[in-house]
Amino acid sequence: MVPLILLISLIFSRTISANSQSHESIYEVLRAHGLPMGLLPKGVKEFNIDDKGRFEVHLDEACNAKFESELHYERNVSGSLSYGQIGALSGISAQELFLWFPVKGIRVDIPSSGLIYFDVGVVFKQFSLSLFESPRECMAVPAVDVERIRGGKFLVEEVVKSQSGVLRFQLDQESSVRDVL
Repeated sequence: MVPLILLISLIFSRTISANSQSHESIYEVLRAHGLPMGLLPKGVKEFNIDDKGRFEVHLDEACNAKFESELHYERNVSGSLSYGQIGALSGISAQELFLWFPVKGIRVDIPSSGLIYFDVGVVFKQFSLSLFESPRECMAVPAVDVERIRGGKFLVEEVVKSQSGVLRFQLDQESSVRDVL
């Protein structure tokens, strides 16, 4: 009889926790997992999270938010949430100099350190935790630019275009000087 009562109370408590969790925002879920609310942009209304911490966030459109550097959010962001970190992350890219790198994970080692780390594959990019205290406005990105960001080419192409123009100008100038001499 006692095991039956324990089983019923366990099922009842799981139902209550699942229902209370469904009323939380993704920002509250992040905070409850020791992460800052500003890791995701403002306006997230639809998200799913299972009991293992796997989550999906759905945005109205792909967008960019400005922090110390720029972050790009795809329409769908997913990952695996555990205390102080997000693993198996997809749907977020970080800009470094002229390149876009997919963010594969995010972690806060020691909250008192004031640092947060983004795993961009090659290195861990370090930011001040305070940058992510609150969700940022996210500016819509045209579909053409989204494809360039996915390929990591967006700013690289722009620099190449501008540099090739400068190089072409310099070559034209050298050629003109030779013609005069």
